[in-house]
Amino acid sequence: MDTLAVAQKSLDRKGFLDLDVDPTLDLFEEIKKLKREKNAIILAHYYQEPDIQDIADYIGDSLGLSQKAESTDADIIVFAGVHFMAETAKMLNPQKKVLLPDLKAGCSLADSAPAPLFRKFKEKYPDHVVVSYINCTAELKTMTDVCCTSTNAVHIIDSIPEDQPIIFAPDKNLGAYLQRKTGREMVIWNGSCMVHEIFSDEKITKLLQRHPSAKFIAHPECEAHILEKADHIASTTGLLNFTRDDEATEFVVATESGIIHQMQKASPHKTFIPAPPDNTCACNECPHMRRNTLEKLYLCMKHEQPEIHLDQWVIDEGRACIDRMLEVSARAGL
Repeated sequence: MDTLAVAQKSLDRKGFLDLDVDPTLDLFEEIKKLKREKNAIILAHYYQEPDIQDIADYIGDSLGLSQKAESTDADIIVFAGVHFMAETAKMLNPQKKVLLPDLKAGCSLADSAPAPLFRKFKEKYPDHVVVSYINCTAELKTMTDVCCTSTNAVHIIDSIPEDQPIIFAPDKNLGAYLQRKTGREMVIWNGSCMVHEIFSDEKITKLLQRHPSAKFIAHPECEAHILEKADHIASTTGLLNFTRDDEATEFVVATESGIIHQMQKASPHKTFIPAPPDNTCACNECPHMRRNTLEKLYLCMKHEQPEIHLDQWVIDEGRACIDRMLEVSARAGL
C-alpha cells in the first residue's frame, strides 16, 4: 500500500493524516515551499495556536476570513480553523480545493443546532426571517435568510425592516446581546459556545480586584452576567483593535485565549490576562480549534487531504445567506 493510501486509511479513522513527520524538518520552510508549489493560501482564525497564526497568509475572525475566502486567487485554500469555516470557504469557492488539517475540528455552537431539529423549529414561525450566526453548519445555512458575524451582527439586524419578525440562531447569548443592543425582539434558538459559557464570574471579580487598572473586555458570545462587567464588548477583531488603540496597559480578556498572541504582537508593552474559566484550567482554550497543529497543517498541504466536500444543493442554497451578509457588510463599510 503506498503512502497516500495509508494516509487516506488513517484519515478515514481519525479525521486527519496520521503519518509520522520527520522531526528534523523545518516545518515553516516546508509549508512555505508547499504554498508556492501548489498556489495555496492559508487562512487562520485568531484562536489557532501561535505557530499556525505565524505561518498563515491571513489571520482574522469569521467576517474577515469569509471576505478573504471569497476574494482569493489561490487554487487551494487551507483553512486553519474549524469545520464550519472551511464549509463557508467551500461555498464561496466551489471550484477550488478547500482543506482542513483535522476534520474533527468541529464547533460546539454549530453542533448545538442540528439541521433536522431546526427545520421543525422554523416551521412554527413561517412568517419569520432567519438570521444565523455564521458559526453554524452548512445545512443550517440552507435554512437561513442572512448570516451574520459578531462584527456585523448589529448592522444585519438593523438592515431588516422593524415590522419583520426574526428568528436568531444558534447562539442564545449573542442573540440576547443583540436584543439589548438593537431593541429588537427575536425568537432565539437555545444554543451556545462551550468556550464562552465557561467563564467564572467569581474568579473574574477577584482577578479584577488584583488588577484594578486593568480593563475587562469580552466577546458578545459570553453570558449576560459576564458582559455586564465588561468595559468593552466586541468581536475578536474589535477586541484586538481596542487593546491596540486604548490607553490602558492591562487587559483581562474574555474570549478564547488564542487572540492574546496577536494582542501581544500588536502591543508588546501591554499586559494581557486570559479571563479565568470555572474549572481547574488556567486559561480558556477551544479544544476544537486546538486540534489543528503545525504538523497536521504540513501533512494536509503535502497530501491535499482532508478535503471539504459539499453537495451541490447545499452550496446553491447555503451560499445565498453568506452573499447577503457580505453585501450588508460592504454597504456598512465593514
